[in-house]
Amino acid sequence: MLYDGVILLGLLMLASAIALPFGGEGKMAFQDFWITLWFIIVCAAYLTTSWRAGMTLGMRAWRVRLVNPDGGLIPWSKCLLRFLVGTISLAIFGLGVFWALYDSQRRGWHDLAANTLLIRLD
Repeated sequence: MLYDGVILLGLLMLASAIALPFGGEGKMAFQDFWITLWFIIVCAAYLTTSWRAGMTLGMRAWRVRLVNPDGGLIPWSKCLLRFLVGTISLAIFGLGVFWALYDSQRRGWHDLAANTLLIRLD
């Protein structure tokens, strides 16, 4: 998550530069609805597109792939559901992420909701 967080930070800086001509003075995330929505769309686009392909750049570095239980790629609907549930679980102090410590297959709430698995590549 840390590796992808750095990538997302760069993408959000680029998204800010793109939004700058359209906003006024003092437009900030979590204070302006449209800027917040724009940032959420940028994050969702990066993560869902990467998950659809099987892995984000951070997952590639750690040799981890996201799959369906049958080993196949994830459909767009499950990627979006995973993003939404993951966002909620992070918003409540990461409880959904820490749930993976107690799950026998090491799945967080987002994986349980989307019926996905992280597998290690050898």
